[in-house]
Amino acid sequence: MHNLQRPVRRVVPPGLPGPGKPRTRARCTDLYALPPPERMPTIGQPCPWSVILVEAAREIGHAEALEPSTSGSCVEPRHLQQLIDRARECRPLRTAVVHPTDEVSLLGAIEAARQGLISPVLVGPGERIREVARAAQIDLSPYTLVAAEHGSLSAARAIAMARAGQVEALMKGALHTDELMHAAVDPEHGLRTPRRASHVFVIESPRYPRLLFITDAAVNIYPTLEDKRDIVQNAIDLARTLGVRTPRVAILSALELVTSRIKSTIEAAALCKMADRGQIEGGVLDGPFGFDNAVSSEAAATKHIASAVAGRADIFVVPDIEAGNMLAKQLEYLSGARLAGVVMGTRVPIVLTSRADDAAARLASCAIAILVVRRQPLEAA
Repeated sequence: MHNLQRPVRRVVPPGLPGPGKPRTRARCTDLYALPPPERMPTIGQPCPWSVILVEAAREIGHAEALEPSTSGSCVEPRHLQQLIDRARECRPLRTAVVHPTDEVSLLGAIEAARQGLISPVLVGPGERIREVARAAQIDLSPYTLVAAEHGSLSAARAIAMARAGQVEALMKGALHTDELMHAAVDPEHGLRTPRRASHVFVIESPRYPRLLFITDAAVNIYPTLEDKRDIVQNAIDLARTLGVRTPRVAILSALELVTSRIKSTIEAAALCKMADRGQIEGGVLDGPFGFDNAVSSEAAATKHIASAVAGRADIFVVPDIEAGNMLAKQLEYLSGARLAGVVMGTRVPIVLTSRADDAAARLASCAIAILVVRRQPLEAA
């Protein structure tokens, strides 16, 4: 009996048959194989690899993992606006906005409040925040302001409020990520949990039919294998909360073969086996993958990769922060993608956007934080 949580293995490409002869069944490195010869195309006929992959999945009872999730009480989100609309149905999230001392961060928080997403508590130097508000013609009278002289103190006070249950989430303002996260993961006074904190980008790309989750591109610099287990589990939990019933997780590297010369390929294989043993739950893992094979069925077919994840990944686990940050920013600036982001694995979610992000990115990130706290997945129509 096959378990959907088991990682999907890769098959060894079949040998080339003679003219007019059917392809033979591929030898498989695990239990999985391509369809039997009678269902394979012959030489000279079109070779619809997407059909072959479905047939391979059906052979092992994984065909449902190759189809969109349409049954049950959830529907997979395709646009960030869907998350915002769903979040508006929830009670506003009382959120500590940490050090909003520039126009973009302050406007993002105020706009989220106007949209009914958050009830902001502005934590930072009062006079500087008021100056920014006056310049942007923002009325601060409806909002609470907690004084803190500098960024580190703003972070400490916001985190203390979260620990005391006075706020339900944090939102990064005009301070460096490491300044906020250093305080958030402090062993004694921070927001740590048994699971390692990690960041997840939620990305709407105009050329991809579903939201992409990229992790970790902001918090963990060079994560260990054990760190990556938590990073993957955090991303799966977020994707499921947002409506992806069984997330497909692609562990990225520079190539698809496991080799001792590239550490990330070994860690990818280990993560798949950890899922096989129940150390990672709730998703279907495969890897290592090049990015092309994770997003393109055609690219995967060219390399004869039979996988329930190839070409249809929801979550993309990068080797380190450098690869993840470059990937996310390339999608944003070269492909017109829209990015939102949140830190998982802490006592409360942390809306962690770039200081260069606009108000729309902060709005979508607030919506994600609400859905995490309220545990409100999208409902099927």
